Amino acid sequence: MHKLSRQQLVVLVLLTLSWGINWPVMKLGVTHYPPLTFRAISIWLGLPILAATLVFAKVPFTIPRRYWPELLWLAATNMFVWHACIILAVQTLSSGRAAILGYTMPIFSAVIGSLVFHVALSRRGWLGVSAAALGVALLLWHELTQLAGRPLGVLLALFSAATWALGTQLLRRTKIEVPTLTISFWMIALTAVVMGVLSILFERDEWAAPDAVATWTIAFNAIVICGLAQAAWFYLARGLPPVASTLSVMFIPVLGVFSGALWLGEVLHWQDFAAVLLMVVAIASVLWPARPAQA
Repeated sequence: MHKLSRQQLVVLVLLTLSWGINWPVMKLGVTHYPPLTFRAISIWLGLPILAATLVFAKVPFTIPRRYWPELLWLAATNMFVWHACIILAVQTLSSGRAAILGYTMPIFSAVIGSLVFHVALSRRGWLGVSAAALGVALLLWHELTQLAGRPLGVLLALFSAATWALGTQLLRRTKIEVPTLTISFWMIALTAVVMGVLSILFERDEWAAPDAVATWTIAFNAIVICGLAQAAWFYLARGLPPVASTLSVMFIPVLGVFSGALWLGEVLHWQDFAAVLLMVVAIASVLWPARPAQA
């Protein structure tokens, strides 16, 4: 399907680790601070870090005006819906299960790619999607009764995953002829504005000085997630085929589940361990180098 370069592999490993452990971090954060405000502050604080990265790398900030409508659409599908909906879902669901539902994104991406963009998946591609779907089902095995009582959180997580899947497909096909870091900066900047407005509209009465837990979880999200990891994801999503880029991060919900178990005391079952093997199969199916064709 696609062979990763050494740089892509390093970025993928760091992205998987940071996004994986961030699920229990977010859960801690939103139990101590209003969720929309938590996300808004994190993005605003992370934006200068990303700007400094552009300056250090001598990447231009400007995007020609003709690309602004497409940039707004990319930001809406990749960022606006995801950040608003998933942080609300994390507040109502356990951190690991919110991660699982959020990372149904590769399954949605494969379906959207096939139905909307007429992308024909290879056998290995369908094997990866099937393994990922089965892994998600196993991880949710013991949560169905609890999730049934929290339909809003489940719907928010699934809607955010489906929208992000569409955004990933669009990002891979973007005609914006500027560096990926530039696109990342402006999508995150637009998202900071949107999340700030949402926090003012819905959580202004809950504003207060963050306590110690809220402070360090906001700092982690600002520096690691919004300042660095988000740009790393856009780098992979734009440089790899959609199926390869989406299934390649399927180990993140596994990390979310196990880090939540170690950190927050969530109970693990045999299905969780079986799901780990299935996620490995999903990743290998799209990233393992294919045999060279015989002459």
